[in-house]
Amino acid sequence: MTISSTGYATPQPNAGQTAQHRGHETAPNAPRHKAQTAATKKAPLAKTLVTYFSATGTTKDVACRLARVADSDLFAIVAANPYTSADLDWRDKQSRSTLEAAGPSCRPAITSRVEHIKDYDIIFLGFPIWWYVAPAIVNTFLESYDLTGKTIVLFATSGGSGMGRTASALRASAPGAKIVDGGILNNASDTELKNFAARYL
Repeated sequence: MTISSTGYATPQPNAGQTAQHRGHETAPNAPRHKAQTAATKKAPLAKTLVTYFSATGTTKDVACRLARVADSDLFAIVAANPYTSADLDWRDKQSRSTLEAAGPSCRPAITSRVEHIKDYDIIFLGFPIWWYVAPAIVNTFLESYDLTGKTIVLFATSGGSGMGRTASALRASAPGAKIVDGGILNNASDTELKNFAARYL
């Protein structure tokens, strides 16, 4: 996979379409009634949630391993309208991702919700860096819930840029929550991910 200097990755298959539990994914095409997990249907068994948006699979890999080493529930933020290769072309000024980044009020729809989110104390929130900030769909996720009193630890994957103003740009979407700039986790080993999680648990 090649990642540009603006933080975009050349596309790979989209992230899984279902929520997961404790770092173990359900089959992407599993019937909905068989994919009932702690994050979507039942009361959570842990007070920590790892949630992520991944358009190419890079952030998904980090999030799944982070959930496993942190013994956390796992939830995929899936776009109602999946991103195509053309959508992710950062060189095209009219591509979907470019236009979304330029529109501060843009809120792409997502397909599912985290049930019992009120029971989670700490949420690790992962995403790729697009145009030096989080994709607009992350704002959609945050604005879908009352996250007052929760700690939200941001983590990201990127081809070169850092977190930039990502944390400050997201705070307006989660008033009352404590948003922490966790950092970039490119190529992090399981040990590094475990140490990263331990800083907040």
